[in-house]
This record gives sequence, C-alpha cells and structure tokens, in this order.
Amino acid sequence: MHAPVSAAWLLVALCAATGAYCLLRLRSAVEEQRRSAGGEALMGFGMAAMAVPAAVFTPPRWAWPVYAAVFGLAALRALWAVRRDRHHLHHLVGAAAMVYMAAAMAVAPPAMHHMDGAGGMGGMEMAGMSGGAGVPLVTGALLLYFTGYVLVTGARLVPAAVTVGGLAPARWGDRPELARACQLSMGIGMIAMLLTM
Repeated sequence: MHAPVSAAWLLVALCAATGAYCLLRLRSAVEEQRRSAGGEALMGFGMAAMAVPAAVFTPPRWAWPVYAAVFGLAALRALWAVRRDRHHLHHLVGAAAMVYMAAAMAVAPPAMHHMDGAGGMGGMEMAGMSGGAGVPLVTGALLLYFTGYVLVTGARLVPAAVTVGGLAPARWGDRPELARACQLSMGIGMIAMLLTM
C-alpha cells in the first residue's frame, strides 16, 4: 500500500513547515519551548525527507542506515532527557519509530522501494507487510501510540476558556498552541508514514 504523489507532497510540505517552525522555537525566550524544539525540528525535516516521492528522488541504499544512526542518536538523547522531563518520552518514541522505519527500508528488497515508479512516499512506498517491510506487531503498536497521541494533543488545542485583553501577544516562537499544533501535525504525519509500511 502506498500513497499517491499529491499526498506525499502534502506530507513533505507539512513536515518541512513543522520543522521550520521548530527552528524558530529554538530562539524562544521560553526555556520550555527551546528544550524540545531541536529534536522536533530534526523529526520534522527527517519525516519530510522520507516522504519525498520516489519518482523525484530515491535515496541510495546507504542512506537508510545513516537515517537509523541519526535517529538512534536522537533516541539516546531523548532517553537521557527523560530523567528531568517526562515530555521527552514522546521524543523517544518518535525517534525510535524513525529508526524502525529506516531499518525496515534498509532490509527491504530494492523492488519494494519503488513499486510503480510513479509516486508514493519516497522510500516509504512499500507493499504490505507480506513483503517484509516491517513487523506487523511493532507497526500496530506504533500506530496505536501515535493515534492516541494525536487525539490527546488535538483535545489540548481546544481552548478551555477565552480570556480577553490584558496580555501582550507572544512572539511566534513562544506560542505554546503553535508548538502543540506542530506536534499534532508530526503525529498525523507519523501515522500516514506508518500506514504505508
């Protein structure tokens, strides 16, 4: 199962825009925003690169182990950061999911990388699990996790109460609702990528 080219480009745009906003958050005056922005920017740009349609660019075979190594390091960093902030558990799961997808692509036969040559999600366009493009149990567990994450994050975006006036508008990099929207976007992107496995 693979996505059409238009869906792949939408995913590329969504993830790249999310990564760009996370880079903006690195300059935030709010420490909480800066703390997670770097890992989220890496995740956004990494997902955007993975989603590029194979008709445009098919990564060389050596790229997948490099992806796995980069996100493996990101997972170790998130594991270290979990000691002081539980929020990094999500970063750990996200980085582990990227390692999983990169590893699945590294061991997949070359024919699985571009089934019809017409589109799909870069290296992510793979036939179903019968082709060896992932472990169904792991893929299912990750899908459940990210679906729950998207639902919870989406619910947090719904305002509990509207306050009028008084507060100065926050800078773009300091707005927690935009950070949540980016996290929601990346969660939806991760679901889309996992569904193509």
